[in-house]
Amino acid sequence: MKVTFTDKAIEKLEHEPEGFLKLHYDIEDCGCVVNGVTQLIREDEQGNFNMELESNFRPVRIQEQYAVFFDEELKIDYLPKHQCFMLKSDNEILNPRMRYISKG
Repeated sequence: MKVTFTDKAIEKLEHEPEGFLKLHYDIEDCGCVVNGVTQLIREDEQGNFNMELESNFRPVRIQEQYAVFFDEELKIDYLPKHQCFMLKSDNEILNPRMRYISKG
């Protein structure tokens, strides 16, 4: 799997502290695993994000058990108007208003 960050996304994230970038597939209170919502998280610790994805910016980690919900080629864009990120692929928009959380 591969993640491509757009220039706008890189510009927004390049001044963030070093750490692990993670695509967290959040299923808390969703009722069903297929209704999860993806968030972009930066953390100091790897935690249980055990699968590393290649990227044109920094490596991105996911939890391997949720890899089935992501396409092979992902793109992360930044939307200045809405001050959030977008996660998409050639097949679909996975999260049009992806939240970014920086921890640690």
